[in-house]
Amino acid sequence: MAEPEDRSGFAPDDDQPIPYMARTRAYYEAIGYTTHYRWAHYTGAPFQPLRKPLAQSRITIITTAAPFDPAKGDQGPGATYNGGAKFYQVYDGDTSREHDLRISHIAYDRVHTTAEDSGTWFPLPRLIRASATGRIGEVAPRFFGAPTNRSHRVTIDIDAPDILARCQADEIDAAILVPNCPVCHQTVSLVARHLEANGISTVVTGCAKDIVEHAAVPRFLFSDFPLGNSAGKPHDTASQAQTLELALRLLESAPGPQTTMQSPLRWSDDPSWKRDYNNVEMMSAEELARRRRDFDAQKEAARNVRENAR
Repeated sequence: MAEPEDRSGFAPDDDQPIPYMARTRAYYEAIGYTTHYRWAHYTGAPFQPLRKPLAQSRITIITTAAPFDPAKGDQGPGATYNGGAKFYQVYDGDTSREHDLRISHIAYDRVHTTAEDSGTWFPLPRLIRASATGRIGEVAPRFFGAPTNRSHRVTIDIDAPDILARCQADEIDAAILVPNCPVCHQTVSLVARHLEANGISTVVTGCAKDIVEHAAVPRFLFSDFPLGNSAGKPHDTASQAQTLELALRLLESAPGPQTTMQSPLRWSDDPSWKRDYNNVEMMSAEELARRRRDFDAQKEAARNVRENAR
């Protein structure tokens, strides 16, 4: 006979947004890092309503994905975390050309997604279609890459102003910011706040609800998907199109700052996938020791890239 709670119609306990900040803290403690990271936290956000109708607006994308460089090791689908593929300075790309952007340099969900379809993290083709149909006025001449930086100061004082200057040079009206890993979500949140405070409307499309809302952004489209799928499901054009459309609607309709819209799309009817990401309760001591070794090696690789970039 079913228990009373089974007849209630309630969702399973797993079926709620993953607590990435808590998971990340517990994970780094478990592999031996006892200094807790301080996530960016604000209780209010700037807000810039669209200055003109979306059908007359120039829109850009801000991404944390990295341009593919064959000299930097495996960056393909399913590649292990590759600190050598990181970038440390803002870059831009010509939106009239195709681009091969990868996410091997960050901690996306490597258990439940393989990074085979860049449409899940770089919605430029979708945005171009939106321009062709008149949904937006035009795609900006450039998109921008935001470095995934753990340093709040570097993001706030260097990278966000750099991106703002480039947006202003291109006379951009609004930006769609697409993160991937936990720190990516913080990075784009800080950039969105800076753009909005300086007259450019923004919407963050992401999968780490706790991190983005902790940083308090103007507009946030939350997709309850594994990290690495902020722009929709892989090989699912309808999902990617709907995700972009929801982001555009949020740009138009948000009544004020800290407006979160949750996508109605579901990754799976079975929410148990949410148990896995950096969950130390599901890792053995041997697995944690291996991860510590791997993390130290990747930190060294990233340090070499950073020093060579100076």
